[in-house]
Amino acid sequence: MTRQSLPQCSSVLGVRSALIFLLFASFSENTPTSAFTTARSRIRRRQSLVAAPTLALQRRSHSLNFPTPRKRQPWVVLRESKDVSEGLSSENHPPQEDEQVPGIWPCFDELDSKLIKIAVPVIANFAINPLIGAVDLFWINRMGNALAVAGQAAANQVFNSAFWLASFLPSVTATFVSKENANGNQEGVQDAICQALFVGMLFAFLGGVALLLQPDQVLSSVLKPGAPAMDYARPYLIIRAFAFLPSLISVVGFSAFRGILETGTPVKISAFANIFNAILDPILIFSLAMGVKGAALATLAAEVISAVIYIVLLRKKGMIKLRKIFRFPSWSKLEPLLRGGFALQLRNVALNITFLAVTRVTQSIDKTGVGAAAHAMAIQVFQVGGIVLLALSTVAQTVVPNDMVQRFDETRQRMVGGPREARGSVNRLMSWGFILGILLGSLQILLLPLLQKVTPLQEVREAARVPSYLASLYQIINGLVFIGEGVMVGTGSFMQLSLGTIVATTGCLWALKTFPPIFGLTGVWMGFGVFNVLRLIGVAIHQFYNGPLSLRVLKQKEALEQPATS
Repeated sequence: MTRQSLPQCSSVLGVRSALIFLLFASFSENTPTSAFTTARSRIRRRQSLVAAPTLALQRRSHSLNFPTPRKRQPWVVLRESKDVSEGLSSENHPPQEDEQVPGIWPCFDELDSKLIKIAVPVIANFAINPLIGAVDLFWINRMGNALAVAGQAAANQVFNSAFWLASFLPSVTATFVSKENANGNQEGVQDAICQALFVGMLFAFLGGVALLLQPDQVLSSVLKPGAPAMDYARPYLIIRAFAFLPSLISVVGFSAFRGILETGTPVKISAFANIFNAILDPILIFSLAMGVKGAALATLAAEVISAVIYIVLLRKKGMIKLRKIFRFPSWSKLEPLLRGGFALQLRNVALNITFLAVTRVTQSIDKTGVGAAAHAMAIQVFQVGGIVLLALSTVAQTVVPNDMVQRFDETRQRMVGGPREARGSVNRLMSWGFILGILLGSLQILLLPLLQKVTPLQEVREAARVPSYLASLYQIINGLVFIGEGVMVGTGSFMQLSLGTIVATTGCLWALKTFPPIFGLTGVWMGFGVFNVLRLIGVAIHQFYNGPLSLRVLKQKEALEQPATS
């Protein structure tokens, strides 16, 4: 009862009754601050509590057009069940009041923390392999035999080229594993990894047999028949051929751990195996006087150790079953892997054509070798920041498919994921790529005087100056291109990525015919610029026009789903 509606009591009994009622109302938990409330208002309040879940669901499906009321502390906490929450789609309703839509630029929030936690180990893993390769080269150089160095380099190039045939496995495997893991499908994770291992074993058998049975014919692609370095390249390649299978197992294992967003484990495995390789190198090369063969054996031992550790850990985590690895998978499960692999292989072919054309044009600029030496120096400048940006590309390959899957988060007690959240992650990754591209390019420009001291030849320094500046400038484009192409892999847009790379290669080949005759080595790097700009255009088309996470496509999907939910 309100204060104005209290009756005027003239009797003592009426006053006592009113006082007793007031005392009772003041101790009631469910009575608001004003103790005098009409019976009608109490009934309305109870009705609003009963109708709260229904109104919440209606607001989420946009069946009501009035704005969401200001959030107040409820008397009774009504909580949706998990089954009801799982039936709601975040694509069809605006964010809840307790959700925060991430901004585009880095602000070191929860999203940035997640990305940094994933990216740092990947960057470390990318940095380890070149360092260990430098250790191998260092010990072979200590032999004091130029032919040994040339033979090892030739055999290593042949092995890497053969291994390149299966280079699509890491990207496709990581993407598929990430999707299945986000869905909580343990069986799907096992299938994705075991199918990749099965395909990898087929490639390892074919590639290993070819290297073992026809080493001279394979080496003839990089060495002339009867070349003195052939005597060193042949035994090295034969021993390395046995590393084909363990190398592929390690690559697939690394991709599997990336797919579940556990990037720290591969770094530890890689570091342990490569340190073991670095310790074995001097022992086998010098102490046991095995020369180049010792270097090959040390590398083989490191690859075997890495593969064994991956198999043990994957089996321990329940991510693989041995019987699935050796069982021929059904075509319905194998077909997506092969289709995605074929598309990515087209891209790899286009990339290799580009780099071969660049090398050929560079070698033909002059006969003194100055142009080739200056180009090698500019490439080193280019690769300083490439490790970081390529690592972020692999992060995008796994984070994006994981975020695209909508699921109920037990920790936060709400729905997470979905296309909108994945787009937020993409925007943040692209902004990180842009910022890091600027920072790395600026750092490279500051380090140019130091890098030019690598060679004592003044003419090489002069020839490399402008290309080195261009290499630093291109890092801004690379930051966007590498991450954008990683997003395309993560969304499964394999064929669009390959077609974009083919178009970029075509433009680069035209530029290499047009610019070098006029600008020399600088013209070669102008061709690189054309190549990267065309790739950037392909990324922009995917993110703003026809990609599954573009606003245009998202709005079309939401418009089609709206009638079904209203």
